[in-house]
Amino acid sequence: MSGFRIERDSMGELEVPEEALWGAQTQRAVNNFPISGQGMPPAFVHALGRVKKACARANVSLGLMSEDLGAAIEAACDEIIHGVMDDHFPVDIYQTGSGTSSNMNANEVIARWVSMHHPEVTVHPNDHVNMSQSSNDVIPTTIQVSASLMTAESLLPSLKHLHQVLKGRADELREVAKTGRTHLMDAMPITLGQELDTWACQIERSIERLHSVLDRLRQLPQGGTAVGTGINAPADFGNEVASALAEQTGFEFVAADNPFEGISSVDGVVELSGQLKTLAVSLMKIANDLRWMNSGPLAGLGEIELVPLQPGSSIMPGKVNPVIPEAVCMVAARVMGNDTTITVAGQSGNFQLNVMLPIVGATALDSLNVLSNACRLLADKAIAGFEVKTQTLESALAKNPILVTALNRVIGYEKGAACAKKAYQEGRPIVDVAEEMTDLSREELQALLEPLSLTKGGIA
Repeated sequence: MSGFRIERDSMGELEVPEEALWGAQTQRAVNNFPISGQGMPPAFVHALGRVKKACARANVSLGLMSEDLGAAIEAACDEIIHGVMDDHFPVDIYQTGSGTSSNMNANEVIARWVSMHHPEVTVHPNDHVNMSQSSNDVIPTTIQVSASLMTAESLLPSLKHLHQVLKGRADELREVAKTGRTHLMDAMPITLGQELDTWACQIERSIERLHSVLDRLRQLPQGGTAVGTGINAPADFGNEVASALAEQTGFEFVAADNPFEGISSVDGVVELSGQLKTLAVSLMKIANDLRWMNSGPLAGLGEIELVPLQPGSSIMPGKVNPVIPEAVCMVAARVMGNDTTITVAGQSGNFQLNVMLPIVGATALDSLNVLSNACRLLADKAIAGFEVKTQTLESALAKNPILVTALNRVIGYEKGAACAKKAYQEGRPIVDVAEEMTDLSREELQALLEPLSLTKGGIA
């Protein structure tokens, strides 16, 4: 049939598109899983190329493969690593739970590329490209490598940037007092600097948690092969692969002490996802605080004004919405849902193999990707440029009866409550009401009720 070639595997012959680098097993997966139309993410595919390259180098180092064949396989893997082969990885995310189809996709693509570019060497997808390996250790290893690299190279730099921007704005606004809020109700004053410092601390804690997770993710199960015993692989294969990956990436990968654990479970990725969910919770809290503070401009809090980025309504002229915080909230919701998916997938296996590996890998990488991008947008397009509406802050502070809390030690709780109640009822500043209802002079009251001094804590 024009436009196709015939490929063969252990189940027989199959038509494969002429231009495709994949073979029969990949084509069977394409035919069997027309589910989402989404292939495995590029970050996973590129990491799979890295794993295959490291395995080829280990096989050469251990005397199992000729240097010529190893070099040819590595050259093919470099094409995968650099994204040249992305179009030749068509297998749907929703495939066999071990990810065997994706592993064979890589084996077939590499073997065909080697045959085309190095006809002087003999290469077979299983016998050579997959030498000393199983899908059952290749795919978990690839998930851990891709997640580790995306965390270290994308998410952590984005978080550090967000933290830096938050700390910079906190320092800038350290002396700007505003009404604090608990239960969405007026509370004692804080400064904008303290508010941003709180957000910065949340991000700093997420950075610390992710560094801790990476220590476990770098321990790779490669070398355990089918069930963890290492059948058909040399005893030192896992160490050789980990060393080769470390050399490739600069990331300190090591062979897992217990490859059974890394094949039968994905607990390290479940842990990572849990920390990503925690980060998502922090980001949603920050984004929603920004939305509240920006609300208005006339009938809301109106404490800050976010940078206007685009028209906010197709029908109401002049309306501008807090689009970046809204997008960040949607990212957070996605990551929380992804964590549920990974949680369910993490316990989905029996005995020696988890059988939801592709969805674990794809979902974790999705969370890492959207979080990395959202953190930079939140930093650069929301936090870095918002303007403080000082007059609004000062006006609200002046009318805030809760400032009477600072007088508790002087006039007592009951007298303070009476002052606050009257101030609320009459809409008057607490300093005016307290001057009428207590023996304190106006000068004493102004000193005791000065908002910025109240943000420093302690006893007035």
